[in-house]
Amino acid sequence: MCGIVGLFLKNPALRSSLGGHFSTMLASMGERGPDSAGIAVYQAEPRGRASRVTAFHPDAGYSWESVAAELSRRLTVEVGVVVKADHAVLEADHDVSGVTRGLTDLDPDIRIVGYGKSVAVFKDKGSVAEIVARYGVADMAGSHAIGHTRMATESDVTTGHSHPFIADDDVCLVHNGSLSNHNRLRGWLIRQGMQFETDNDTEVAARYVAHRLQQGSGLKEALEAGLRDLDGFFTFAIGTRTGFAVLRDGFACKPAVLAETGDWVAMASEFRSLAELPGVEQADIWEPEPEVVYDWTLGPGA
Repeated sequence: MCGIVGLFLKNPALRSSLGGHFSTMLASMGERGPDSAGIAVYQAEPRGRASRVTAFHPDAGYSWESVAAELSRRLTVEVGVVVKADHAVLEADHDVSGVTRGLTDLDPDIRIVGYGKSVAVFKDKGSVAEIVARYGVADMAGSHAIGHTRMATESDVTTGHSHPFIADDDVCLVHNGSLSNHNRLRGWLIRQGMQFETDNDTEVAARYVAHRLQQGSGLKEALEAGLRDLDGFFTFAIGTRTGFAVLRDGFACKPAVLAETGDWVAMASEFRSLAELPGVEQADIWEPEPEVVYDWTLGPGA
């Protein structure tokens, strides 16, 4: 049993309060996932910088400033860094692959947990309340976010095994459920050139979606293909740079609820995570149908 949540703001005027609403939503799922928690938050793209990378190091006293300085020297561009607990968000006017490769070349113990132009990813072991406070989630601004609280059943309790999983620029996925064919599908994806960092079944789902996107599918097409190729029970919430989507498998035994107003769209494993959202009393509220992709996209210039 895990908990997943997502919040997509249609009204740009609400973006400064994304973190406050989202932290309340995520905290309400604490009982469903006591082992670890994580979020992917989509924020304004860094001005004058081509990439944003979130990295993790197990040493709580790690000198991220020194890493940023050395990376800047090697890439010959300015590298900005913001440290949050044992994570760091680095921004540079350089391609994403160069930044991520540069970080892991500097220290093989650095783990990349988020990358792209807009997403920042924070995930950790412990209770939701501790993690929300540790990373200052309530103060985060942005257009949309997805999150997860984990009760581990398929793999170890580590930061690396925690959700969200990222598998392509700004493409993150969280999952409640269990995939039965993830080992076979992992082998197929490896043969297609995908690389894996964990034995977690959710990473397989994330990299499957990324593979379909890289082959030219849109997000809806990629998820519809997943209905054919992914066996098991699942509810997914997916974030991209400009979009948000929800999908349940054909059995739909993993709970989910959606709500929508003129200002926002929200989903959660249980309604209690939506109960404090502004205007929820007037929202359209429904249980997502099985095998139906629900997706939303930010407006032009968002």
